[in-house]
Amino acid sequence: MNEKRAVVRAHANIALAKYWGKADIARNLPAVPSLSLTLENMRTTTEVWFSSELAADELVLGGKPQLGKPLARAAKLLSEVRALAGVDTFARVRSHNDFPTASGLASSASGFAALALAAVRALDLPVPVERVSALSRAASASAARSVFGGFVELGASAESAARVAPPEHWPLCMLVAVTSEVAKDTGSTDGMQHTASTSPYYPAWVADAPRLFTEVKAAVLAKDFARLAPAAEQSALAMHASMLAASPALIYFRPATLAVIEAVRAARRSGVAACFTIDAGPHVKVLVEPQHVAAMKRALSDVEGVLRVLESTPGPDAAQIAEFPE
Repeated sequence: MNEKRAVVRAHANIALAKYWGKADIARNLPAVPSLSLTLENMRTTTEVWFSSELAADELVLGGKPQLGKPLARAAKLLSEVRALAGVDTFARVRSHNDFPTASGLASSASGFAALALAAVRALDLPVPVERVSALSRAASASAARSVFGGFVELGASAESAARVAPPEHWPLCMLVAVTSEVAKDTGSTDGMQHTASTSPYYPAWVADAPRLFTEVKAAVLAKDFARLAPAAEQSALAMHASMLAASPALIYFRPATLAVIEAVRAARRSGVAACFTIDAGPHVKVLVEPQHVAAMKRALSDVEGVLRVLESTPGPDAAQIAEFPE
């Protein structure tokens, strides 16, 4: 084999029932079940090019060569794909996110989903989508969900994710109130391990998360926003409560984070069908029914500290495309 190449586009996902904690650190299996929405307008495009001319794996993210941990994580996934294919050829990876990276906007989810599928496609491996999801999950648990479009679940200790409902099932809108453009100080993996080892609230989070997941899933399947909102918000706040109780406390919120929460609550009191969720980062994601998008977007834009508001509908499966955008 001299050269093998593929380009894939995958989409970020935002968990409505949160994932936080690992049942098995070595295998990167989640401690709790989660359910997410894949987003159309938050995309990672990744090119994987296997070449016999390369002496080692290479990674370029956003036009910048990567070394250290980012390259090591990508190389580990590539090695697993090479083992499946029975080859030892190194790869050059180019990846681009059209949204802020490593800041709590699920760039690792779309990034590793795109990398796994591109590597598999480049080597012409006839593996099912569940295997691609499992490869993604080994690198970043939430990446297992970005392989699928629409509403997606990843069970506790699950190897791969599964679709709950397609994008067209419930055409909700996700607004993202961006409160920072810089990378967060503590990554999710380190944050999870710190929370698990030092927070007295972590066992309570793990015990109650399955109940919240069940409630979120039932609400999604029934398209019942009044049922979804309190369960999704409690899942996010319970996850963050476990972090806040860690020693030292793990605080991802900024002043604007709390201000956006208050804006969402105020909008809901006025009759807007909206609810918030917050990942391991300072941004607030606001799920809103289509008829209230314009009003909610205006309200979020008026909050001090909100830099911009992203808007997205439910997104599709990760898929191969023709060319890497230059």
